[in-house]
Amino acid sequence: MGQRLNLVHFHQVILFGAIFPRIMRDYFFTEKLNVGKYRKAKGMLMAGFLILSTYLVIWFLLEWVRNIEILFVFLASIGVFYGLANRSLISEAHKVISALERQGLEAGRKQLCYIVGRETQNLNEQQIRTAVLETLAENLSDGVIAPLFFYALGGVPAMMAYKMANTLDSMVGYKSEQFRQFGWFAARFDDVLNFIPARITAILMVLLSFSWRGLVYIFRYGHQHSSPNAGYAEAALAGILNCRFGGPNVYHGILVEKPCIGKTPRLITHTDFYKTCVLNFFTCLAFVGLICAYKII
Repeated sequence: MGQRLNLVHFHQVILFGAIFPRIMRDYFFTEKLNVGKYRKAKGMLMAGFLILSTYLVIWFLLEWVRNIEILFVFLASIGVFYGLANRSLISEAHKVISALERQGLEAGRKQLCYIVGRETQNLNEQQIRTAVLETLAENLSDGVIAPLFFYALGGVPAMMAYKMANTLDSMVGYKSEQFRQFGWFAARFDDVLNFIPARITAILMVLLSFSWRGLVYIFRYGHQHSSPNAGYAEAALAGILNCRFGGPNVYHGILVEKPCIGKTPRLITHTDFYKTCVLNFFTCLAFVGLICAYKII
């Protein structure tokens, strides 16, 4: 999915900032590894090393303190807290809407540029609101449901390994010429990891909203997104709200013609934003409940 520095990235920077700052991409990745021959192979080795190292470090740390129950619970809780991005997801989206409504179009454009990869300087109010809802839908999947999914499978170590993979996709998995070869594995591996969580997210969204149209849209539009995963949650939300996402946008100076998701080009309102935030919260809550039931069984 690596076209954007998404909302998930805000939480990832908090955790990985000390060991994986932007300077590694701008200097080490670009000048030391992303040069010369065998860029795909070097990118694959780099990604594999960082993802596996993250898993092993967290696993050994938790095993080391397992007999100290209070410390183990504290560290595991910290891991889960920083592994989820739902609070920052909604908070950053709210900043965009608030800036747009209180300070005007330019403020909304400026705030939006922090959370999406598309160029925002020429977007109108409708396009800004649409971008916020698309981002909320997509990041509900890879910022909330996917980390919880891997937590259910392998605990905090698996959750953190997934977050590292997702961070790599955000930082070097761009569909740009600079990282097209070096970031190929990071982007594809992130697609594989998010395949099941993306579809779980979409199904939970339509079930919780009792939206038949949302279910129809998942099958009709979910596969039309350039990403094999991002379109499913967006299609579900478009059906739930009876609106339309997608269409042309500019990324890194290049006009990208994205297919439309949905068929009702109506104005996006503040109520739509509020409904989406509530739906995000209850989707997260429902999946936590499913994980608890799975662990008990």
